[in-house]
Amino acid sequence: MKILLLSLPFGALGRQALGLSLLKPLLRAHGHQCDVRYLTFPFAELAGHDHYRWLHDEAPYTAFAGDWAFTEALYGPRPAEDARYFDEVLTRTWRLNEASLQRVRTVRAAAGPFLQWCLEAIDFSRYDAIGFTSTFEQNIASLALAKLLKRRHPHLAILFGGANWEGEMGLELHRQFDFVDFVCGGEAERSLPALLDRLAARRPVHDVPGLVFRHQGESWWTGNPDRLEQLDDLPLPDYSDYFRDLNDSTLAAEVTPALLFETSRGCWWGAKSHCTFCGLNGAGMAFRSKSAPRALDELLTLSTHWNTSMVAAVDNILDMSYFRDFLPTLAARQPGLEIFYEVKANLSRRQLRLLREAGVNRIQPGIESMSDHVLQLMRKGTTGLQNIQLLKWCRDYGIHADWNLLHGFPGETPEDYRKLLPVLRAIRHLAPPVACGPLRLDRFSPYHSNPSQYGLRNIRPMETYRHLYPFTNDVLLRIAYYFDFDYAPGEDPEPHSREVRDYCAQWKAAPDPGTLTAVRRPDGSLGLLDTRSSRAREGWIFHGLEQQAYEFCDTAHTPAAIARHLRVPEENVLAFLDSATANGLMVTDGTRYLSLAQATRPLRREWEQAAAGHRDPTPFPIHPVSANPVGNAYAHP
Repeated sequence: MKILLLSLPFGALGRQALGLSLLKPLLRAHGHQCDVRYLTFPFAELAGHDHYRWLHDEAPYTAFAGDWAFTEALYGPRPAEDARYFDEVLTRTWRLNEASLQRVRTVRAAAGPFLQWCLEAIDFSRYDAIGFTSTFEQNIASLALAKLLKRRHPHLAILFGGANWEGEMGLELHRQFDFVDFVCGGEAERSLPALLDRLAARRPVHDVPGLVFRHQGESWWTGNPDRLEQLDDLPLPDYSDYFRDLNDSTLAAEVTPALLFETSRGCWWGAKSHCTFCGLNGAGMAFRSKSAPRALDELLTLSTHWNTSMVAAVDNILDMSYFRDFLPTLAARQPGLEIFYEVKANLSRRQLRLLREAGVNRIQPGIESMSDHVLQLMRKGTTGLQNIQLLKWCRDYGIHADWNLLHGFPGETPEDYRKLLPVLRAIRHLAPPVACGPLRLDRFSPYHSNPSQYGLRNIRPMETYRHLYPFTNDVLLRIAYYFDFDYAPGEDPEPHSREVRDYCAQWKAAPDPGTLTAVRRPDGSLGLLDTRSSRAREGWIFHGLEQQAYEFCDTAHTPAAIARHLRVPEENVLAFLDSATANGLMVTDGTRYLSLAQATRPLRREWEQAAAGHRDPTPFPIHPVSANPVGNAYAHP
């Protein structure tokens, strides 16, 4: 068979469609002809690159403005519904200004001409099947083109896949849009080749796992797809179509592509403890990763072939075994890459340094909160101090950390936020959250699967879906990925998180948050310079035991551990710890204490050695407590 795989608006202009790039070589290995087209570029040219970029990168994603732009092309004119969408969603809910509203109108006006261009510019009659990948806001544009294609070329088999069509969502969408013939939900590396094999041989398809098909007017789902257990068996992704379409467009000089790179699927932490709000990995959490040699070969081959240094790993979480093999080898090769990875936040200083040496300069650590209680409600398996520790070390090594501060989890208390606010104020010299937002209820999350267990009520499709799909509430419940909900009476956390939300907005807007820097002074003492305040700079000098206590707490420790390290009674360290915390030089969770200063490079090397158990001899002897009591914490320079 001959199939054309399509990526429609609003796919990212600077990223490939990894699924399509993997399916192409797999289908060819099965004897099928496969082409891939990125129709994102011609639409961005027609609508305007700046408008496309704004809608993809900056517009509120749950406003679904990209999907809405194609609703008229799919359903026909609906002026009253369009007016309600602008009023209820864009204006009242998201409060977009007139310039932003005009961007949406401009993009909407380009939808119809774009679809007509597709019909005229591409010879679809050459193909037996057309496959659409749909993730985020690609659904309505893809459906609109599919409808036109089925009308003009009835012989075409219309296939859909991608995150928007996984599980129950794909089954219900198949029911509602009769021009869609098949759905390959979830991982399609086995289901799609098997489907095309059967269609080519005119054989039944009911035994292909992971498929939705139509039989006697009814939609049938064959269950979850077979999972690929050995990721080393995957081919190298074929990105030639992406770079061809980018370079053939007028946007080549404006779009900086990053290579998508996959080293694992699933989530090893989620398989152990599914985070309560996480809806990723709908078909299963089972964690699988590529061997280190395969991952390294793929990364170097792709980046060299496409002459691209920017790489974005699509993994949900970094395989911790890579700290033993993949990352050290990559660091030794020094290929000059800039790599993004999602990681768990409980990494050590040594692991952060290795990431940076391997070229990882941007991470998403899944921090979500600095409150231990809220993190426990999320089942994150981390602590607030671990999260702060990570941000501090990221700043030390020049790693950009993307993180969010989430609120609204069932079981939160006002006390959680009373404790959180001074902590956030103390770390204002570190990277602020990308966003500070409320809990979002996602399909496949524990909150969605069992809402009553968590006190969530009245689960319903997010209101915006009503403006995208003219269906009943029952149907929308099966199509939606995002949901609205109510808390149990008296449990709405909105009031007690307000002050934290306001502070985060100020933090993000601050032009210069200042620094808290630690330096080794010529006499061996530790100097701290604090420019975080709008007031004059402040400085401290620590000698002897105070210096050693502060440096030891580069990693969070309990007073007992600090006392053992200093060989003094525990009560002798408490005054120093409390004083340093009160002055914003340390933070505590009530059990452990963490120093907040960022080390200069020479001092950082000392602290790295200390963390590895190879501390150089201290320039200050450890005196008896009576001779050098810990507690006289600060001496201003």
